[in-house]
Amino acid sequence: MTLMGLLFSSRKKAFAAVAVLSVLSAVLSVAVLAFISQRLLAGGADLPVVLLQFVLLLVALFVTATLAQVTLHVLGHRMVYGLRRDLVRRVLATDIEQLEKVGGPHLLAALSTDLRNLTIAFVHLPELVYGAALSVAALGWLAWLAPGLFVVTVVWLLATAVMGVWLVGRINFHIGKVREGDDHLYQDYQAMIDGRKELALNRPRAARFFDEEFDGHARAYRDHVTRADIYNGLAGNMANVLVLALIGVLFYLAVGQGWADANTASIFALTILLLRTPLIGAVAALPTLLSARVSLRKLAGLQLAADSADLLQSTSNTLSGFSTLSLQGVCYHYPEQDGAPGFAVGPLDITIRRGELIFVQGGNGSGKSTFARLLTGLYRPQQGELIVDGEPVTESTRVAFRQLFSSVFTDFHLFSRLLKGDGTDVASADVDAWLATLGMQHKVREQDGRLSDIRFSQGQRKRLALLMAVVESRDCLLLDEWAADQDPQFRQFFYLDLLPRLQATGKTIIAITHDDHYFDRADRLLKMDAGRLQEIDDLSARESVQVLREASL
Repeated sequence: MTLMGLLFSSRKKAFAAVAVLSVLSAVLSVAVLAFISQRLLAGGADLPVVLLQFVLLLVALFVTATLAQVTLHVLGHRMVYGLRRDLVRRVLATDIEQLEKVGGPHLLAALSTDLRNLTIAFVHLPELVYGAALSVAALGWLAWLAPGLFVVTVVWLLATAVMGVWLVGRINFHIGKVREGDDHLYQDYQAMIDGRKELALNRPRAARFFDEEFDGHARAYRDHVTRADIYNGLAGNMANVLVLALIGVLFYLAVGQGWADANTASIFALTILLLRTPLIGAVAALPTLLSARVSLRKLAGLQLAADSADLLQSTSNTLSGFSTLSLQGVCYHYPEQDGAPGFAVGPLDITIRRGELIFVQGGNGSGKSTFARLLTGLYRPQQGELIVDGEPVTESTRVAFRQLFSSVFTDFHLFSRLLKGDGTDVASADVDAWLATLGMQHKVREQDGRLSDIRFSQGQRKRLALLMAVVESRDCLLLDEWAADQDPQFRQFFYLDLLPRLQATGKTIIAITHDDHYFDRADRLLKMDAGRLQEIDDLSARESVQVLREASL
């Protein structure tokens, strides 16, 4: 979709009003020229009246042109605001699988660079609309004044446009490369920020990263944006020179060849000089318009959710709870990358009963995190079904199914806002009680529904993330290696006191853990191995744990 298409599709009446005002202001601009040539230059005794008419004509031109530009500015920026809101809502409504496929740098580039390009384009759009309307009106008047000179003018301008096509093509090519450069630079920025500790400890790596990755991308960006600006400058200068040359040709044909009188040639020259500004402005605005077109194409290529209606689903559209939750024949296969086969998980078959405490063990790369994402509905099963109390989870109930879970994944993000699962505020007394339970009452406090600080060590941040998950009051709590960053004393408290306390409230708890010393505390023990899930019966698990304990003594 084009910029004009976006405007027209979202604000038809407002855009129609802008078009009418632009045409009216263009007609008034030509009327000013006609008034100057036919009334002011003619002189006469009624000069005060003529001057008053001239002033009124200028005031009308000022008012209509200003209204057209202001209306289009407001319309354009409202459209960008709506596009930004829609984009963020669609990101929030898009499945995590697609967001991971797009990648964080590409999303950041879309939310910053692409939306900025659209905003800048709409800044230039009013003068382009006005210039187009003025050109049509002015050329129509010139055709009425001297058809022969008009034909020469149109042919000359068309030849100028044809000569500019190649330059526009080059500008478009380099603008596309500039936008690709934005993606690469955002990847470099994210790598620099996420890897700041590693880069600080390994200065040779930092130097190679700067020289071989960032600097190459920055240099390519510089080269392409420079060439785009050079071609744009050539296009602008060419348009300027050829327009001035056209004035000379028209005077030669009119006066030298007798096609028209000197007064008509002067009117042609004055009109073309009036058109010169919008024509050169249009050429100067080409990079912004081409950037906006590339950005629109980039936004469309993200393949985000078509709508975000499920983001605002009412709290009544949730599952009231469950007795059993099952995975039946669930499979998930990651796509191949660079010729290497993708990892496969499943088939997974398990039934979880409400109120159980389940531990999941397994080595790195065994599929534990994928199992967690499938269980919580973040990943769609490629085969098999999720079953809640005998009813399959469908597309219409998938969002509601996800609301059964609170979680702390290994790559969790810690928000400062405290909310219950239904989006309402959490009582301060409940927050204070859990801060004391988690040993964080002396480090952070609740202020107006937010945590006063979240800048702590990873273990302490995990405690706050657990607080966030618990106060949501969801039926299931999934914890992915939660205790891995806790000190031995708090780890013991977590397994022997905290988990039983949470289970006593009726929560179903699924904890991914390597702490085999506490496996006997679980109701059930599951093991992931090479993408397959198996259950270890309680007796065998307790015997193996006992052997491990005796061996360690």
